[in-house]
Amino acid sequence: MARPTAGYKTKDGKKAAGVTTIISRFKETGGLLFWAFEQGKAAERGEINKLYDKRDEAAESGTLCHDLVECHIKGCEPPDLSKYPEEIVRQAKNGFENYLQWEKSSNLQMVETEMSLVSEVYKFGGTLDTIMFQGKLALGDWKTSGTGPYVDWLLQLAAYAILWEEHFPDKPIEGGFHLVRFSKENPDFVHYHWAELEDAKTMFLILLKAYELDKKLKKRVK
Repeated sequence: MARPTAGYKTKDGKKAAGVTTIISRFKETGGLLFWAFEQGKAAERGEINKLYDKRDEAAESGTLCHDLVECHIKGCEPPDLSKYPEEIVRQAKNGFENYLQWEKSSNLQMVETEMSLVSEVYKFGGTLDTIMFQGKLALGDWKTSGTGPYVDWLLQLAAYAILWEEHFPDKPIEGGFHLVRFSKENPDFVHYHWAELEDAKTMFLILLKAYELDKKLKKRVK
């Protein structure tokens, strides 16, 4: 998901933390420790040369898949695939084909994509993947991941809803929240839908407050 090059800023020019930055500060570490352990074993087998090889590869294929989807929705020229390794292109195309199948079967119309918003009330920013319409407005997001869904994803969707509702109070999200998870390596995808995420909104705002307090405390221990 693209974010503004200069980061998020409020109208008075002050920096605002991004949704993923806030959520990541308090991210559960169990999965990360398991990933690091698996990376260590892969290094011993000679499959990777450095700690983040596989992670970076997956991130690149996921970003490329995301770009293909965005270009399809906006009707613009797709990115040049020739500059990417063959395996990354294969993974990205798999994800893109899965998205096209889901789009056709869902009958959802994408009315907004890649919209960056900043909350003047709560002082944070985020970039929404898409706003959909099928009788009612819905908020959508897509992930490239081997597993999931995770609570973090619900928090992210909820935070985007807070941003949307602040900027467009006359256009409420009444159609719920859609998430499509593309597999990293296989031509598989899973669609999830949640009718409401009020608890996730509350939790995100608690994490936002904790994030702000954390910054203040860090200054005291420098």
